Amino acid sequence: MKRILIVDDEKEIRGLLAETFAMEGYVTDQAADGESALLLIEKQPDLILLDINLPDMDGYQICQAIRGRTNAPILFLSARTEEADRIMGWKVGGDDYIMKPFGMEELLARIEAHFRRQERTGRTLVTEENLTVDFSGRRFLVDGRDVGLTKTEFAIAELLYTNKGVVLDRERIYENVRGYEGEADASIITEHIRRIRKKLGNAREKEYIETVWGVGYRWIG
Repeated sequence: MKRILIVDDEKEIRGLLAETFAMEGYVTDQAADGESALLLIEKQPDLILLDINLPDMDGYQICQAIRGRTNAPILFLSARTEEADRIMGWKVGGDDYIMKPFGMEELLARIEAHFRRQERTGRTLVTEENLTVDFSGRRFLVDGRDVGLTKTEFAIAELLYTNKGVVLDRERIYENVRGYEGEADASIITEHIRRIRKKLGNAREKEYIETVWGVGYRWIG
């Protein structure tokens, strides 16, 4: 059973999340402050939900303190909506940023996507029908042929693939790969998606990436 650590100073939110996760088959631990969270990390949770505004230290500080002690996905929960806050979350080692108030269905979908991503990236090669993802070699192959994705294109395709079925907006995709092209803005993601589609499409007549108009992109292949 997967273990989730919930770090939030609001008792009602912790209780609601713990109850919901229990119904989904997850084991949970709860912390109301940073000190308690640092102690509970010793239980080696499989995923961490981390509020940013805590009484003794903020979530960014906690993330930095525990990132070297766990590879578990860290999902920030916050009412802060500024882009700078989201960017800080990525910089300190976070894996996702979920703004309050959030929908429980979306939160569960994101958690499940992170668990699927861990399982897939834990393997060197993943093959589904005619598509092979070589994580260590950072390649996508169709019918055994490398389609020739650039470093940034691979990062985007990998993100979509490992979050299969989840719609990701351009801003979130860019924030995940901004380390590769820090001077670009989110609008360039549209062009990268076009190039990825062309390369995968030239290799085989199959649609892998779906555009959800007005929202973002989703891997459906």
